[in-house]
Amino acid sequence: MPLSEQEQRALDEMERSLYQNDADFVSAVNPRKGKPNYRMMVIGVLVAVAGIIALLTGVIIQQPLVGVLGFIVMFVGVLLFVSPSRSSDADLDADAAPASSSNSTKRGASFMDTLNERWDRRQDGRG
Repeated sequence: MPLSEQEQRALDEMERSLYQNDADFVSAVNPRKGKPNYRMMVIGVLVAVAGIIALLTGVIIQQPLVGVLGFIVMFVGVLLFVSPSRSSDADLDADAAPASSSNSTKRGASFMDTLNERWDRRQDGRG
C-alpha cells in the first residue's frame, strides 16, 4: 500500500530531522564515509591467508593448538578486512555533533509539536 503524498513528506521530514539530530544513529547506519581503507583490506587478506595456512598446517601435522591459533589468526584477518575505515572525517563529525545539539533541541521540539498538532487535527476530522 503506497503512502499518500502528505505521509511521504512527513516521513521525509522525520528522516531529515533524525539524520540532523542523532549522530550516533547516522554513524551506526552509515559507518563508512569516504573511500575504503585499502591498506587495511590488504593487511586483512594477508593475515587471513596466513591464518588459513596455519590452520591447514595444524590439521596436517595433527596439532590442535596450531589449528586453533591458525583459526584465530584467520578470524582476525577477516575482521580487519571488513572493519569500517576510521577516517578523520568521522572524528570531525563526532566533535561537531555536541556543538549543534542545543540548536537541534529547539528544532526537534517544534517538529514534534507540529506532528502532534497534525495528529490531533486528523483525529478530530474523523470523530
